[in-house]
Amino acid sequence: MEMLGWVLAVIAAFSIGLAKGGLSMVGTISVPLLALVMSPVQAAGILLPVYIVSDIGGLVAFRRDFDARVLRTLVPGAITGIALGWATAHHVDDAQVGLIVGVIGLAFALNALLRGRVGASARPPRWGAGSLWGTISGYTSFVSHSGAAPYQVYAQPLCMAPLTYAGTTTIFFAICNAVKLIPYAMLGQLSAHNLSIAAVLMVPGVLGVLAGLWLVRRMSPRVFYGFITWALIPVSAKLIWDGL
Repeated sequence: MEMLGWVLAVIAAFSIGLAKGGLSMVGTISVPLLALVMSPVQAAGILLPVYIVSDIGGLVAFRRDFDARVLRTLVPGAITGIALGWATAHHVDDAQVGLIVGVIGLAFALNALLRGRVGASARPPRWGAGSLWGTISGYTSFVSHSGAAPYQVYAQPLCMAPLTYAGTTTIFFAICNAVKLIPYAMLGQLSAHNLSIAAVLMVPGVLGVLAGLWLVRRMSPRVFYGFITWALIPVSAKLIWDGL
């Protein structure tokens, strides 16, 4: 890669680490950033190992901070979504998927801001909603590592404590990324060239995890949920713009 490509790749890897450290929506910009200098498919292949290594740091940090009930409602749907992504990999238009994810994310963020959802009474985990949004999240995560917006539509109204939210999110996407390894390898996205670039990017990825942990442990619930809601707006707008 040229210098610009490496700069964008380092920023993308650091954003992945921040996401695994608890600032979940920040990682959504990783593939769009790297896709500015290469195909989205190659960008996703390069960044998956960075996600995996960052997941390990997040799993260690949040090993006691998660909600197993939420995970039980989400994971079966997510695995189904990943399987659908694998089955349709050669027929998927990245821009169209990004457009759908962007519309969902923007609609949710605007609704949360206009109606004051942050700080509202918590909803309980539900199998129906969890399966639906888990499937969408798994599918979009497989296509372009952009499963955070659909996940947030389901998870944010549950009003978990910030550390519990961060831990549940980290474990959910760690499971998704582990499941994605096999189909990604079979599709040729884990080539030696991509892995060599990913190896370098693991350093800023781990540094991002540490930075994310430092920040999320110092945020109040109101600031935390306000941050991830506002962060969803520019990310969703970028996905919509690219899709259009």
